[in-house]
Amino acid sequence: MNEPLLRIGEHMVTLGEALAGLGAAAVAALLLLLVAVARSGAARRREAEDAEMRLENLERLQAEATGRLQAFASALGARQANLARGVAERLDAVGARVGEGLNASGQATAEQLQRLEARLAVIDAAGAQIGALAGQVTDLRAILANKPARGAFGQGRMEAILRDALPPQAYAFQARLSTGVRPDALIRLPGDRRGLAVDAKFPLEGFERLRLAENPEATKAAETRVRQDVGRHIADVAEKYLIAGETQDVALLFVPSEQIHAQLAESFDDVVQRAHRARVLIVSPSLLTLAVQVVQGLTRDAALRDQAHLLQAEVGRLLDDMRRLAERVDKLKQHFGQASGDLDQIAISAEKIARRGARLEQMELGPAPAAETLPNPLRRDAAE
Repeated sequence: MNEPLLRIGEHMVTLGEALAGLGAAAVAALLLLLVAVARSGAARRREAEDAEMRLENLERLQAEATGRLQAFASALGARQANLARGVAERLDAVGARVGEGLNASGQATAEQLQRLEARLAVIDAAGAQIGALAGQVTDLRAILANKPARGAFGQGRMEAILRDALPPQAYAFQARLSTGVRPDALIRLPGDRRGLAVDAKFPLEGFERLRLAENPEATKAAETRVRQDVGRHIADVAEKYLIAGETQDVALLFVPSEQIHAQLAESFDDVVQRAHRARVLIVSPSLLTLAVQVVQGLTRDAALRDQAHLLQAEVGRLLDDMRRLAERVDKLKQHFGQASGDLDQIAISAEKIARRGARLEQMELGPAPAAETLPNPLRRDAAE
């Protein structure tokens, strides 16, 4: 046991020391192991406790999460229900609006269709009128193509204008003149025994040829025909209807078309000047209407002049009535003056009576005297 085992520096380690050291080392290791085991057990207990605490925390967190999930689910369900209800309400409102819009659109469409039908009816009526006018235009062309019918047409238009604007006594149709000729109309001017002759037989053949001309040669020939026909007719009117002392110094040549009158004034100025020199006025329907209005004004002025003496007589009678009224007013003023004087006298008498009554009230009466000796103040006042 005391045998040396190894040398550590100068100290010799024996076997016993080595065994003792090993035992001490073993005991120390055991102690260390026990301490480690104890420490590990405590750590494990702490870990177990921590694990249990963590599990409890996890369970609590899980319960809280479950509660939150349930609350979220219930809230989500409520929100979904609210959303579904709101969507349903909005859909109902949108459906109602769409229905109202469709109804309004349907009504508006129906109204527009009704208006369209009314307009179509108006268009149909206008088409029928246009067709009638087209027929009338065709008839008018036929009338203008026929010389006797054309004369009757011009005569009818001229007579219609005169009948519409003048009183019956201011015109005459087909009146015979001293030479035996009969103008289409004779207009009587007020204050003048001479009549204004009107002719309605205007030649239109040359104008019809001018309208149908297709080349310069035909146009020139038609213009020559117009100048010849119209010039000859102007000379006939001046010769037949201008009678000194019986008709006016001018005569009217009626053209039944405004277009022909405008064409005549624009393209045939020489013919118009020739008519002026012959004291023949070429008039269209509008110019004849204007001339008739002038005659109507002259007729009205003449009627006023004829009634002027009646107006003067009535004014004289009115002045006489005014003079008599002024005289009667003066007499009435005199009567009022006399009545005022009488009223003043009555007022004076009333004042005297009032003064006497006051004196009677102020009198102091003594003992009653005998009847035969009692003075009578009223009699004294009356005597006064």
